Amino acid sequence: MDIRFEEVDFTYQPNTPFEQRALFDLNLTVKEGSYTAIVGHTGSGKSTLLQHLNALVKPTKGTVSIGDRVITAETNNKNLKPIRKKVGIVFQFPEAQLFEETVEKDIAFGPKNFGVSDEEAKKLAKEMLNLVGLDDSYLERSPFELSGGQMRRVAIAGVLAMEPEILVLDEPTAGLDPQGRKEMMEMFLRLHKEQGMTIVLVTHLMDDVANYANHVIVLEKGRIVKAGSPKEVFADIAWLKEKQLGVPTAASFAEKLAAKGYSFDQLPLTADELADSLLQVLEKVGDSQ
Repeated sequence: MDIRFEEVDFTYQPNTPFEQRALFDLNLTVKEGSYTAIVGHTGSGKSTLLQHLNALVKPTKGTVSIGDRVITAETNNKNLKPIRKKVGIVFQFPEAQLFEETVEKDIAFGPKNFGVSDEEAKKLAKEMLNLVGLDDSYLERSPFELSGGQMRRVAIAGVLAMEPEILVLDEPTAGLDPQGRKEMMEMFLRLHKEQGMTIVLVTHLMDDVANYANHVIVLEKGRIVKAGSPKEVFADIAWLKEKQLGVPTAASFAEKLAAKGYSFDQLPLTADELADSLLQVLEKVGDSQ
């Protein structure tokens, strides 16, 4: 299932003294099976764009096509519930939305709300808990007795229990330590590769974009200013610095080496690419001696 924006504008509180336009003439496609990263500064429109992905808000102008559903300003809100099942959104600090007395009940709440039987909802709760790396012993525990990282996994399991085709992640590793962040990002990568899930990642961490995404959309003041593969978007280091977007750590290190005379065939974006590139450089040096 693709999501397609065509000439989408969005204005908060239109026709009032508080009118504020947040998106301008957006044209983009989130392709089925892709891992798309959306980046940009605070106020760039990331959160507003994100809310269009499952019709939490509707475009003021233009169309958002979510699979075969076309959303416009005139679309009836009553018929949008099925979309929320197909596109699951994990907001920042999702553990703050936990409320049930046990982990099992919290994960099962969403499916039951959509008419799934108690037995099937419990089965889904167990499956999704295991999918996020927690075993069955957590099912009867209170979510509020868990660590912050475990609570976040439970909250994500609740979104996955809806069996979405697309998973939207809004700064999913905010507040986690480096190890927790790595484990969380590797979990999403497994969902992408093993479950074939389409992932949309909203982040300010360029290393995560370089390591995981295959398509990048850069927003600035409600407009798309660049889009393409990570290699295409990160190719112009000077442009990234001008926009104050940050540079992947490996690319930044390679740039410093290049300034000292090292030559790279292609700018490395990840630690593995950097290691391979340095090996090639050393081999060239060895051959020349």
